[in-house]
Amino acid sequence: MPAFRYEHMSTGSAGNASAVIEAPDRAAAVRLLRTRGITPIKVEPISDREAKKSQADSSSQLIIESRPSSAASEPAAPVRGKMSKSELSTFVRELATAVQAGLPLVQALKTIQRQIKAPGQKAVVGAIVHEVEHGKSLGDACAKVGKPFGELTVSLIRAGEVSGRLGEILEQTANLLDREIKLRRALVNGSIYPAILFVLIASAIGVIAGYIVPRIIRGMQGKLSESQLPFPTRVVLGVGDLFAGYWWLIAIVIFLVVFAIRQAYRTPSSRLSIDRGLLKVPVVGLVLRDIAVARFTRTLGTLVNAGLPALTALRITKSTLVNKAMEGVVEEVCEQVSSGKTIAEPMERSGYFPSLLTQIIGLGEKSGRLPQMLLQAAGVFEDRTENSMKLLTSLFPIVMVLIASVVVAFVMTAVLLPIMQLQDLAGT
Repeated sequence: MPAFRYEHMSTGSAGNASAVIEAPDRAAAVRLLRTRGITPIKVEPISDREAKKSQADSSSQLIIESRPSSAASEPAAPVRGKMSKSELSTFVRELATAVQAGLPLVQALKTIQRQIKAPGQKAVVGAIVHEVEHGKSLGDACAKVGKPFGELTVSLIRAGEVSGRLGEILEQTANLLDREIKLRRALVNGSIYPAILFVLIASAIGVIAGYIVPRIIRGMQGKLSESQLPFPTRVVLGVGDLFAGYWWLIAIVIFLVVFAIRQAYRTPSSRLSIDRGLLKVPVVGLVLRDIAVARFTRTLGTLVNAGLPALTALRITKSTLVNKAMEGVVEEVCEQVSSGKTIAEPMERSGYFPSLLTQIIGLGEKSGRLPQMLLQAAGVFEDRTENSMKLLTSLFPIVMVLIASVVVAFVMTAVLLPIMQLQDLAGT
């Protein structure tokens, strides 16, 4: 990337201070400096050799401040704080408001830092302030801090700095984070009731089949031989004996199965097969696909709208799908785009993405309105995701009740059949 040397008034001592900044062009360099609260006196391009020398002298920072004071050479303080997703969203939104109000970046960051009460969040913002004051751009400062600033957030911030639309794109980033938080909460809330119902039904069946019914049936074993007991009764007794005598073996088997599934998820080939299989499961596959498509559409639309090239935006968006089969399709799309082809064709061939999305992308590419059409389509797919989740959460309890009814009916049959046999024997 081209480098520019600029001069600005130094507040630490008399005279001017000089520094080096990397940007696509001179206008972008000026915009980036102004977002940091710096008004340059002179901005001029320099050669790659001069830029590398300046970076080597200043620990290879993207923006290298050569201030007269010694504070610029202080090492970055270690980050020992934490920030949740909701706190990150609030921070980004507050920063967007401050920047759009015309506050210089450093002043906006310090204002937000003073208002924060949580020590962990305050430490994260303090580390960002430290990096920005010592010459780094906001995007690079967030990248160096790490969690909770992921690749997506950092890329959007960098795009905002380079394009001179930092405040606007920060607001878009906050909206994207809010939608992600809302989707996660909907997933959690939608799974609480089915999970509680599953635990209650499984516990009730376990107590009835493993403890109560065997005690009732064993009272009849003295009157009926083992061979005279009905098949359902022998099954229930066998299950009860299995749980009573070999519960430790069952626990080991469950542990090994969970461990094997986790190991399979860590193996790329096995993970790909599992993810493909999940997409084919009725209802569940539909919900998983709708969630992935909604995330993909909203994120891709936000990135492209922020000014990132389509290929870069696709590579960043790929990780939001959380499904290796669909990620493989996006990887193929990236290869096609890099060779000059369209986005829509390979997505349509895969069969994983709905035809409505591929048609919208194809139309957006032809009309030159891809960002706007993606953002409009994101709302449609988010509504579809909400409906799919409602369908899943309404069907799961019904399926659980049906399974419980079948099991209870089988257990009651195991109890009633020997009683009827004893009555027949008594009658004879």
